[in-house]
Amino acid sequence: MAFVTANWNPLGEAFYRKIELYQMSWNLRDGLRDCLFAAAPYGGPIALLKEPQRRSPSARPQLEIYSSSGISMASFPWKSGPVKQLGWTVSDDLLCVQEDGTVLIYDLFGGFKRHFSMGNEVLQNHVMEAKVFHSPYGTGVAIVTGAFRFTLASNIDDLKLRRLPEVPGLQGAPTCWAVLTQDRQSKVLLASGAELYILDNTACILVTPPGLSPQATSIVHMAVSFSYKYLALFTDSGHVWMGSANLKDKLSEVETKVRTPPKQMAWCRRPKSHQPSVVIMWDRHLLVAGECKDTIQYPAPKDCVVVTDLDLPCGYHLDDESVLVPELDGVRIVSGTHHELLQEVPAACEEIFKIASMAPGALLLEAHKEYEKESQKADEYLREIKEQSLLGEAVRQCVEAAGYEHEPETQKTLLRAASFGKCFLSNFPPEQFVSMCRDLRVLNAVRDYTVGIPLTQPQYKQMTVQVLIDRLVYRKLYPLAIEICRYLKTPEYQGVSRVLKHWACCKKEEADEVIARAISLKLGEAAGISYSEIAARAYECGRTELAIKLLEFEPRSGEQVPLLLKMKRSQLALSKAIESGDTDLVYTVVTYLKNEMNRGDFFMTLRNQPVALSLYRQFCKYQEQDTLKDLFNQDDDHQELGNFYVRASYQEGKLEARMALLQSAVDEYNKAKNEFAAKATEEEMRLLRFQRRVEEEKGERVLGSSLQDTMHCLLTAGLHKQAEQLYKDFRVPDKRYWWLKLTALAEKEDWDELEKFAKSKKSPIGYLPFVEVCVKHRNKYEAKKYVSKVTPEQRVKAHLAVGELEGAADVAIERRNEGEISLVLSRCSPTTDRALLERLNRARST
Repeated sequence: MAFVTANWNPLGEAFYRKIELYQMSWNLRDGLRDCLFAAAPYGGPIALLKEPQRRSPSARPQLEIYSSSGISMASFPWKSGPVKQLGWTVSDDLLCVQEDGTVLIYDLFGGFKRHFSMGNEVLQNHVMEAKVFHSPYGTGVAIVTGAFRFTLASNIDDLKLRRLPEVPGLQGAPTCWAVLTQDRQSKVLLASGAELYILDNTACILVTPPGLSPQATSIVHMAVSFSYKYLALFTDSGHVWMGSANLKDKLSEVETKVRTPPKQMAWCRRPKSHQPSVVIMWDRHLLVAGECKDTIQYPAPKDCVVVTDLDLPCGYHLDDESVLVPELDGVRIVSGTHHELLQEVPAACEEIFKIASMAPGALLLEAHKEYEKESQKADEYLREIKEQSLLGEAVRQCVEAAGYEHEPETQKTLLRAASFGKCFLSNFPPEQFVSMCRDLRVLNAVRDYTVGIPLTQPQYKQMTVQVLIDRLVYRKLYPLAIEICRYLKTPEYQGVSRVLKHWACCKKEEADEVIARAISLKLGEAAGISYSEIAARAYECGRTELAIKLLEFEPRSGEQVPLLLKMKRSQLALSKAIESGDTDLVYTVVTYLKNEMNRGDFFMTLRNQPVALSLYRQFCKYQEQDTLKDLFNQDDDHQELGNFYVRASYQEGKLEARMALLQSAVDEYNKAKNEFAAKATEEEMRLLRFQRRVEEEKGERVLGSSLQDTMHCLLTAGLHKQAEQLYKDFRVPDKRYWWLKLTALAEKEDWDELEKFAKSKKSPIGYLPFVEVCVKHRNKYEAKKYVSKVTPEQRVKAHLAVGELEGAADVAIERRNEGEISLVLSRCSPTTDRALLERLNRARST
């Protein structure tokens, strides 16, 4: 703790410090010389392509991928074309931009994923220079060709190549250029001599930086900040201009007194910091320029390379050839032996650790030190803080400063001081302290040498926990990812279950049964696990049998069946669909089989699955009649064939076609030994012939009607002779025929014919129906003619139907039927039928 400020360097009103992250474990014989270098932001992996210009087939360049601590993750000889640029995507995939414009994409472990081309023009003119950048849409690639034309793709996952406008009068390569992201659009800023141009989708615009030194005759280098909000320009006069990326505001301009074009230049700006700073590196010289006129300069080895973070300290001696990697709140310095972080000292740390600081946090830290020594000075420091009512602020400063420190011992010291101060506060909210302890535990775990992700607390907050878990999973650090999920109490479907799913997808070297069983035991009943996704990954890796075994653990048939169909396991897919009881799923599989198999094999497959066959028949019944007929023929199902012909006959408009279909139905019913169905069909044919004859001779449209409707139509039309013939030919029951003729004559109001019909012979239905039908058609006069013919048991009802209360009373009294007397009494009115009421009551009482 006594030497916290030992590596601080002042620049203007700010301080900068360098923190050692790792001693690199790689063994690079020549360091970082003669190699292409790319390091992913947010503590991501490092890619090296050694001797990229080597073209001898016998001695190929070597592409190596390391963690940030120098642990090897992949290494393989480069067998493709010359590489101009390496870069990392936002999801930690490696991009290799070749000279012919082909971009190859590899995963973190050197596995090839895919490739794409930057266009035919690039292929013809070759890539002169390329840059990989990150935009709001994803990872982009920009290149300049040998013809000095720019081509840009803002998102490699949704590739849309844009050829930018030509720069007027450009006869050679640009002096320098960079990619800007403004208003959700990617643009190219390039310098040609003293002129500065912005290329967008439609135009090439000449721009002028405000306040640029008049001594400058050429812009030789430029750098865009990590957030794309700020721009730095280095001129041939040795001046560094710093301003906004839209070239509207100037922040500062510093004279470096070095006119040689730098090898590298990068922004260093901490979030919420008011001081801009830029790191500039030459072969043997490293300089940090800020808002003030002061600079920090250190000698550096020859051919030093810089990779910067957002906040870069003023300047530091580099013992070896290095590369600076820009981050959100600092600059990672990677050399052949060390990995360090250069950053502006955060305000909270500066307040606490600055020499002679009287900030509340500094006093609280001193109070805690004295308390551990059992010194009374602790009370004096606490009293001083309390008198100013700043104890809460002191605790907050210590907690915040702990988040910015990388040494666990320093973190603990600050957190203990904060905890000590909290004891003297009654209402201090604990959330900040608890959250910081939780964050630091996670950060210290991923910063470990074996993991090699040197995240800072601001980077962690910007990245989010979910992205960190994704990166650990991508690196196959499953145990650590699971422990972090459990420690942070992340919901199952977002945390442990998701990690286990990825673990299962990557487990593919063992025997299928062993893997499937191991995955099932490991995942168990974990929420949110989809075995179908794991099976799909196994299938993509060529492990079809493993995929099938994994699908056995998938409880949702709707997830099993589509993948089985994709794997050409249609029989198994059909069985699973039937087991699910989901008819839509069965129909899906059956439709797939119909399109993929020949007709014979398709029908044979269905015969082995009765449920599927039944459902397909239902489908064909309404959608594909001809297919249904073929199914019945193949199965020799004569009964169903007969039914099919009968149904088909009703859809025919012509009588000859209908008769032919019915005759086919008769033949099939006979083969099926269904005498009833055959006879019924023959009678239907006989009825159709009769109906056609009636239509031809009498002009009555009865074709296609039922037997009863035909007779009713004939009786209504007065064709009694033809109706009688149907009655006799089809052996219609007497009661049915009498009811039919009675209703037809009443509807026609042919009362004379009705009376004649009633007298023709004794009615099998009695005569009460005659009375009721006449009354129904409002003809009581005709109804009274039949009252006397009604049997004594029904005569009371007949009299009541025609409104004859006296007659009904006479019959009821004569029969001495209690029920009939009560029925008549219910119809009598106390005012108009008083005498009849008395008579009925006397009869009921005797």
